[in-house]
This record gives sequence, structure tokens and C-alpha cells, in this order.
Amino acid sequence: MALLTVRSAAERLGVGYSTLKHWIYEGRVRTTQTPGGHHRIADAEIDRLTAHHTSPQAGRIPAPGGFIVALSGRNRLRGFVEEVRSDGLLAQVRLRIGDQTLTAIITGDAVRELKLRRGDDAVAIIKSTEVMIAKEADDQPAALRRRDKRPRKKP
Repeated sequence: MALLTVRSAAERLGVGYSTLKHWIYEGRVRTTQTPGGHHRIADAEIDRLTAHHTSPQAGRIPAPGGFIVALSGRNRLRGFVEEVRSDGLLAQVRLRIGDQTLTAIITGDAVRELKLRRGDDAVAIIKSTEVMIAKEADDQPAALRRRDKRPRKKP
């Protein structure tokens, strides 16, 4: 049975270190402690937490009045709110997902309804009909790359 540090476990779960520590202190995550008092998390516990988050119920959220609403979006990215900036009708929300940051523009009403605050756990649900793929540019500037790949005539 492999034991992970809290930081490693947080990366595997896609949550912030402080979020996982908070869950440990609340008793939501089972850990063992080293003689020095450091928490270690077993692979089986990571699997349990991952299964909990990816269960068929994970796409369901309670709606006002106790009804269950299912979401059709399958691309769910779990993270924590790094920043919320509201200005009038719109708000910018930065979500930290592992070592990546996702920025979303949503309505100010949505921020107030969700009661989004810095440090909250949140899920970005992405539903799109288009996906763009990018590739990092070569070291060579575009102007120096030959556009015509045909062999040149020798003089």
C-alpha cells in the first residue's frame, strides 16, 4: 500500500493543498500519521475519493425545491476559486485546476447565486461544439521557415 504526501494526493485529486488539508481536519479524508505528525494518504483512499467524484451522481446538483437536475456536459474540471472579480453585470472567475488556471466570464448574478468566494471548491463544466488544438512554435521564427517544401534547383 503506497502512502502519498498531502501535496501529492492533492495533485492527483486535482484540488488545492489547503482544500485537502481542510478535508483532513474535517474528517472527510482518512489518513495515517508519521511519527513526526505528518499526514499520509493511502492509494485506496485516493481511489475512494476519485470514485466518489466520478460516480453517476456527480453530474447531478440539487436544485431549489429539492429537485435533481442532471447535466449533459462531460468535461468537468475540479479546482478551487483563486479569484473572483465582479463589475456590474459580469464577473471574472479564475479557477485553479492542478498547475493550470482557467478563467471564465459569467454573470454577476451567477456569482451571487453560487456565493463564489476565493478558496471555494468549484467545478468548471465545459460544453462546446468546437475544440482548438495548438502546437508550440519551433525555435525558428516563421519568417525564416521555408513555405515551399519543393526541392530547389541547384545553380
